[in-house]
Amino acid sequence: MTMNAQNQLHKNDHWKPWEYALWLAALMSPWLLSRHALIINEIAIVALFALSLDLILGFTGIVSLGHAAFFGMGAYSAALFAKLVMPDPLLGLLVGVVAATILGALCSATILRGTDLTRLMVTLGVGLILMELANKLDWLTGGADGLQGVVMGPLLGRFEFDLSGRTAAWYSITVLLVLFVLARRFVNSPFGATLKAIRDNRLRAMAIGIPVNRRLAVVYTVAAAFAGAAGALLAQTTGFASLDVFEFHRSADVMLILVMGGVGWLYGGVAGAIVFKLMQDAISSITPQYWTFWIGLFLVVLVLVGRERLMRPWTWIKRPARGSDT
Repeated sequence: MTMNAQNQLHKNDHWKPWEYALWLAALMSPWLLSRHALIINEIAIVALFALSLDLILGFTGIVSLGHAAFFGMGAYSAALFAKLVMPDPLLGLLVGVVAATILGALCSATILRGTDLTRLMVTLGVGLILMELANKLDWLTGGADGLQGVVMGPLLGRFEFDLSGRTAAWYSITVLLVLFVLARRFVNSPFGATLKAIRDNRLRAMAIGIPVNRRLAVVYTVAAAFAGAAGALLAQTTGFASLDVFEFHRSADVMLILVMGGVGWLYGGVAGAIVFKLMQDAISSITPQYWTFWIGLFLVVLVLVGRERLMRPWTWIKRPARGSDT
């Protein structure tokens, strides 16, 4: 890699003042908006899940409809660890990440061959298989009733998970921030540059000597680890894990979130999660039966009008990030 390219990657990884303000506000939000701590926690978890999908969809060009498999694996692993071994949240989070990472490494072979349609079907199949396994192994997972009675110990031995959700929200936002920083370094590294080359033209990347299959396997495994962390956070902060974490709608919703926020832009998952969860909360309180219709209508308008025109007041934030793909 040339010196100019390395300098550009270093420049792309440089944090801007508005980013520091954004994350500071996010970390303070559970206290400033304590009445809304529960939905803040949900937004942070969904944003992390969307971030994990963006690593393979936005930065590598891998389309997946079975990303919920890793989310569910992280959720059940963390919940089982808390119930059967010990309730420490950080160790449980680590167990969820490791379990999802191993699953991602095993499943990475499924995305190395075939067309996008083949990958869609294979990834979807993996998620359905895991959901059926969780249903059949009811002696371990609780089956259709879910894994209940998951009680978490205090975070860092001091902070109890209260009913208001403030500790849970702070915990999820902190994990999101840490993994966001890691993802930012990842995509702005020379390794990340090769992923974008694969996304833009796979054959050309192979022609210039990039080990395409190895790169795809690594990024798929990393994305699975991030999704597992999101699933672990959900199980830990709700005290419950059910078959719902494996269902197709999880994978579909997170793809919808990325469309809303922007693919190939790390903040796209965060922005999309905020918009999606706030719309879901507001609309479902007005019309519980038809909230999906209004979100679908918003998506159609977003596609027809264009995100830039619809969100023009905020484009000054995104424009500088486009060159960095972050």
